[in-house]
Amino acid sequence: MQEQLKIFKIIHIALVAGLILAYFFLGNLSDITQIKLPKVDSDNTVYLAIPVAAFIVSNFLFKMLVSKIDSNLSLKEKLVPYQSASVVRYAIIEGSAFLILIIAPDFIIFGMLLIVYLILLMPTEYRIKRDLKLLD
Repeated sequence: MQEQLKIFKIIHIALVAGLILAYFFLGNLSDITQIKLPKVDSDNTVYLAIPVAAFIVSNFLFKMLVSKIDSNLSLKEKLVPYQSASVVRYAIIEGSAFLILIIAPDFIIFGMLLIVYLILLMPTEYRIKRDLKLLD
């Protein structure tokens, strides 16, 4: 379990690090004045829907994929489909953060919130067992 968890954490850290570097260089975050709430009007409200949709869709797909894991398998056998479900979740969040960065740089603060959420999803043994309903 620990060896697979280590690999899983490396994948997660690589995704987060790549996203942070992209935001730092492409989003020009070296200039701290970039981080502010944009003015929201009827023309750009769709950009607010991107992070909300990413959160909802990623969690829905993750829970759906995890629920399809056979409960008769051992923990080691459950980790492969669990990791796949987690990567799907990470990809949706990361893709949405990149989408915001590229098509709506004024809304960079919402992309940063997605990055924080992605960081909070760091895989731990407790989280895996909780998601797989293996806790006593």
